[in-house]
Amino acid sequence: SQRPHSFFTGVCKSRPLDLVFIIDSSRSVRPLEFTKVKTFVSQIIDTLDIGAAATRVAMVNYASTVKIEFHLQTHLNKQSLKQAVARITPLSTGTMSGLAIQTAMDEAFTVEAGARGPGSNIPKVAIIVTDGRPQDQVNEVAARARASGIELYAVGVDRADLASLKMMASEPLEEHVFYVETYGVIEKLSSRFQETFCAVDPCMLGSHQCQHVCVSDGDGRHHCECSQGYSLNADKKTCSVIDKCALNTHGCEHICVNDRTGFYHCECYEGYTLNEDRKTCSAEDQCAAGIHGCQHLCVNDRAGAHHCECYEGYMLNEDKKTCSVRDKCALSSHGCQHICVSDGPASYHCDCYAGYTLNEDRKTCSAIEEAQGLISTEDACGCEATLAFQDKVSTYLQRLNTKHILSRSFWPLLLKPT
Repeated sequence: SQRPHSFFTGVCKSRPLDLVFIIDSSRSVRPLEFTKVKTFVSQIIDTLDIGAAATRVAMVNYASTVKIEFHLQTHLNKQSLKQAVARITPLSTGTMSGLAIQTAMDEAFTVEAGARGPGSNIPKVAIIVTDGRPQDQVNEVAARARASGIELYAVGVDRADLASLKMMASEPLEEHVFYVETYGVIEKLSSRFQETFCAVDPCMLGSHQCQHVCVSDGDGRHHCECSQGYSLNADKKTCSVIDKCALNTHGCEHICVNDRTGFYHCECYEGYTLNEDRKTCSAEDQCAAGIHGCQHLCVNDRAGAHHCECYEGYMLNEDKKTCSVRDKCALSSHGCQHICVSDGPASYHCDCYAGYTLNEDRKTCSAIEEAQGLISTEDACGCEATLAFQDKVSTYLQRLNTKHILSRSFWPLLLKPT
């Protein structure tokens, strides 16, 4: 079925080709008819992507002689190519179709003339347009051309011999042989060639049936993909939710947790509690909630955070929760009557004030005996008792002083040799 030229506009991209037009310009082709042929060629060129890395076009003009109007590498943009086509003029009598195909094979489809090598995988295509019967042996030449990898299309007009067209064209013939009654309607075939050379993009046509995303693979092929959080179903077209959290429509303020296919729930960061809307979060007082784990003291910081501290005399362990003794004297449970002396993080001993001695329990203290004997048993508030206490102290000091003087006086005598 033929489709209008506008059907493909903007929805397809032509495959790169090495394309050679082989145009019959014998006397039977009148000037006005030859103009129609050139218009037909220009319309096909309009549908192609022309360029060094895209489609390259050459023109072979023939009648009783053959002339290569321009090579594949001559015009690499659409404007200069169409201008070159417009300048072509008819040749003379005769219809040497076989010679024209041979010339195209030997001279137009060569690497030197601009054709790309076999490693490029660029198709080599020839379109022959004629209105007569070949006057040479076209059958064998066409067979050699096809065997060399050239795809041949045959377009017959008016008096063209259908059997000769079939001998020239590639298989399948129904896709490579075209016939029109007059040159006046040859332009209608341009859309057929556009369809042939064009990779129709179903993604742009809107005929892909992909539920989410259509991806073009080139040459008219495509595949469907799904948006993030969805997976492609077995039909390769529709999509199903696999991860609602990945859709960014879950509304969770902090954390989205997938439960099972298509279901999820919201959670909050540590130190926060989920509000009644089951989506937003509020900072919680972990110290007041009693879930802090601190052995001694819990201190709230901000935004739901907290830290642990220890009582005086203790230090925080590496777990940042429990506490160990740092100074037992600071605990007030040491039991020392007078003085507690720290010997390390968990060790201590008791000591006494001056004039006292430590008892056997190593905690309590008693006054030294000589000093204790000086303490009056009388009423310390009375003047007599106070004077008596002073006299006793003076006597005691004099006695000590006398002992000290005697010891100094007789000590040298003791040391003097007899």
